[in-house]
Amino acid sequence: MTLPYTLTLVARRDAVTLTAPMIEAARELVAGQAVVALSPGEAADIACPALSPGGPDLAAIRAHLAPHAVDVLLTRSRGRRKGLLVADMDSTIVASETLDELAHRAGVGEQVAAITRRGMDGEIDFAGALRARVALLRGLDEAALEATWAETRLNPGARTLVATMRAHNALTALVSGGFTWFSGRVAALCGFDVHHANLLGLAAGRLTGSVAEPVLGREAKRDSLRSLAASRTLRLGATLAIGDGANDLDMLREAGLGIAYRARPVVADGVANRIEHADLRAALFAQGYPATAFVE
Repeated sequence: MTLPYTLTLVARRDAVTLTAPMIEAARELVAGQAVVALSPGEAADIACPALSPGGPDLAAIRAHLAPHAVDVLLTRSRGRRKGLLVADMDSTIVASETLDELAHRAGVGEQVAAITRRGMDGEIDFAGALRARVALLRGLDEAALEATWAETRLNPGARTLVATMRAHNALTALVSGGFTWFSGRVAALCGFDVHHANLLGLAAGRLTGSVAEPVLGREAKRDSLRSLAASRTLRLGATLAIGDGANDLDMLREAGLGIAYRARPVVADGVANRIEHADLRAALFAQGYPATAFVE
């Protein structure tokens, strides 16, 4: 009989090897059975029953493996491979916060970064925070966008995540609280099918300090997940969402598999599954893909 859950262990491959004793310790903690190597020394699946009240939970398993830079993810065994990926952009698919980078070029980096931190931690309304930050960029030359883009880098595993899911007929969408100026370029570079973001005001080659309404924020991200799933006649259980900030929380909670990536504390505490050590390929391992099935 197939056990209802699968515990997936993923090591940070450039720092640690996932060993048999590590796997066996986790298997014992969850009363697991069959072990499947997804990538030798890097990732493994352990079939397990539901985690029982009073028994070891994900926090206990993570604590046990904490010295080894190993991520722990728990998914239902049925329907693990998802038909839709919705990903945040800044600090998720790309390594930086593009708005903060623009602010540094405008000489208001510390002011904007402080607002960004409060917004992403859920301390202030995202839409208001975005408007306030963009207003500080008024008059910045459009060349600063090009210079910021030239220094923007994809996070490790981003291309592999998108290409592999597309190769297995999933729809892939980049949904960002940032700007279409960047999301279109990131989507093309990474291979996303579609992208949605905010429209930054530009006139005569300079930023106007405005952003088009309505602002794409927390609720809009969740609504994008719903509408994209409906466009493919997918149940929400067949979707994957990944992000790092408070404006991602609603879509992460609503997706069949929501993964917090290098997340802010408010997000890490609010989502069961998270990637803290490994790269974005861990989202593929969490769906049961072996490394041999990855499209690089």
